[in-house]
Amino acid sequence: MKIIIIGAGQVGGTLAENLVIEGNDITVVDSNLERLNYLQSQLDIRTVYGPGSYPNILKKAGADSADMVIAVSSNDETNIVACQVAYTIFHTPTKIARIRSRHYQTHSELFDNAAIPIDVWISPELIVTTTMKQLIDNPGSLQVLNFAEGKVRLISLHATSAGILIGKSLSMLTEIIPNIPVRIAAIFRNKQSIPLSGETVIERDDEVFFIALTEHVRKIMDALGCKEEPYKRIMIAGGGNIGASLAKAIEDQYNVKLIEHNLQRTQLLAEELNNSTVLLGDASDRELLITENIEHIDVFCAVTNRDETNIMSSMQARRLGVRNTLTLVTRTAYAELLEGGRDIDIVISPQQITIGSILKHVRRGDIVNVYSLRRGAAEAIEIVAHGDESASKVVGRAVTDITLPSGANIGAIVRKGKILMPSKDVIIETEDHIIIFLSVKKHLRQVERLFQVSATFL
Repeated sequence: MKIIIIGAGQVGGTLAENLVIEGNDITVVDSNLERLNYLQSQLDIRTVYGPGSYPNILKKAGADSADMVIAVSSNDETNIVACQVAYTIFHTPTKIARIRSRHYQTHSELFDNAAIPIDVWISPELIVTTTMKQLIDNPGSLQVLNFAEGKVRLISLHATSAGILIGKSLSMLTEIIPNIPVRIAAIFRNKQSIPLSGETVIERDDEVFFIALTEHVRKIMDALGCKEEPYKRIMIAGGGNIGASLAKAIEDQYNVKLIEHNLQRTQLLAEELNNSTVLLGDASDRELLITENIEHIDVFCAVTNRDETNIMSSMQARRLGVRNTLTLVTRTAYAELLEGGRDIDIVISPQQITIGSILKHVRRGDIVNVYSLRRGAAEAIEIVAHGDESASKVVGRAVTDITLPSGANIGAIVRKGKILMPSKDVIIETEDHIIIFLSVKKHLRQVERLFQVSATFL
């Protein structure tokens, strides 16, 4: 697929990396020549220097033959105009734009070919807010992914010695936790994916990914030793778009304190938020954290626009006794360095979280959800089966008869609103939603080809 990415920042660069790996023809447009040169030195892409909203620049980038324009610059207006130009002048089939301002977001009727021709708009800030809220709502989880309109969840966590499943083989799951359908999708041991079979034993400190009905998630987490008490007190460092959005999303459910260093912004937040305490100060200030009883805070969420501030304030909070830390980090090098450390529990990468919402519109086949996992090395997808037995490689076949590539597992099947756990008795039907976990992302194309319908199918 020929794709033009407008914006060479963290989101644009990470997106380009993912799409190049999948064999797409990528051109990145930006006015930052240094950033373009860096990306070109790292990736097999074309780059075009200049404003991505200008018709001549888009033409130079190949918009007249592009399948898709993805505008993810830091400026909403640039992204909007770029999509308009791509539609009006070049008739680009698919236009995706990053929209950050809530003043645009609250008027989704704007994004239509009759007005502003944007097929899909995304907000990394809203996606990050949702992700952090789900982690707060599910204490002890490392990732919380929703499928089948929230009826099914994929959870990752670190197994501990307190769990009744530790030291037990996967074949014993139904015996130990009867009447609770669950599927272990993957196990990472010492940061490496291990092959799964009925004889595979869950060990302490394994990172376990499991799929279950949302209503059963807590019981399974307990069985894996993740017996965290519900959170009550949340402190947010940073009153920008993400900090304000997160406080607004959770303030009716939790006791929320928000720290912001800018006086004018602090005053604005104090007016906008109803049940949150807004504090003026530096989130890494030891005395401020002590004064605000940091040792009684359950989760410290560092979401300023500076990685260094987020990291240092999280480390300070941890050493002063906070229970858990969620830290927003945009630089990949920092994220990889901090992962698995003792001071920061969960590193949130906004670009990796955002990627999935874009990839589902790029992928071949009818894909409902895409989640990028483990810094883009793994992936979870929800794909729809189409066709009949003669035209499809999956429809009419038992789950056990479907040959998936190494590292790919079917986690659940959603059929007409009902959830089926995969077993030898389950036959795939047309329109089934199949949830698949890929611990090795390079096998994605094989999965997509498996679900492709024969060209003769009508």
